[in-house]
Amino acid sequence: MSKVYARRRVSILAALFGLTASVTLFNSPSASAALPTPVSAATARTYLASLTVAAEDRTGYDRDLFPHWITQSGTCNTREVVLKRDGTDVVQDSACAATSGSWYSVYDGATWTAASDLDIDHLVPLAEAWDSGADGWTTARRQAFANDLTRPQLIAVTDNVNQAKGDQDPATWMPSRTAYRCTYVRAWVQVKYYYGLSVDSAEKSALTGYLASC
Repeated sequence: MSKVYARRRVSILAALFGLTASVTLFNSPSASAALPTPVSAATARTYLASLTVAAEDRTGYDRDLFPHWITQSGTCNTREVVLKRDGTDVVQDSACAATSGSWYSVYDGATWTAASDLDIDHLVPLAEAWDSGADGWTTARRQAFANDLTRPQLIAVTDNVNQAKGDQDPATWMPSRTAYRCTYVRAWVQVKYYYGLSVDSAEKSALTGYLASC
C-alpha cells in the first residue's frame, strides 16, 4: 500500500486515492512488469555456484568511472526510458521528461505520481560492481553496465528506499516487501553472472539462503 512520508504533506483525499491506486497496481500486470524477467531460481542457483568467491576491494572507486544516464534515443536518456517503462500512463514532454504518470515501487509497495519521487536503482550497485571486478573493465563496459536495459539491472523505486540501500549487497540489505525478495536475488545473481563479477562469502551465503526458499 502507499506510504506517507513525513516530508510530504498530503490531503485525506490524496491519501485515499493513493491507497486505491496502490491496491489496483499491486493486482495488475504492471506491478510486476517493471524489471526484465530474471532467470528462474533453479538457474540462479546454478549461476551462483559458478561465481568466484573473493574479498571486495574498493580501492580507486569513483562513480564517474561508470558513465550513466546516457542518451538512448532522441532526447531520452536511460533514466527517462526506465521511468516510462516502469510507470503506468506516463506522459513525457518534448525533452522526454515524465510530466505525469503513476509508479509502483516493488521494493516497498509505495505508489507515486511524481517522477521526482523515484530513483533509478542499479540493482547491483556501481560500487558493488567495482568491488567485485569492474575495476578491471574498460570505460565502455562500465558504461554498458550502468545503462543496461536488457538485463534486470535498472528499476524505478522510491527514492528514500534506494538511498537507504546505497551500495549494500543482499547480506546487509533486502527489499522490505518480502514478496519481491526472490525476484531480487534472482536478478542480482543473473547480473553478476552475466558480467563475470565475483561475490564475497557473506553475500554468497545470503543469496544461497534466499534462493533456497524461492
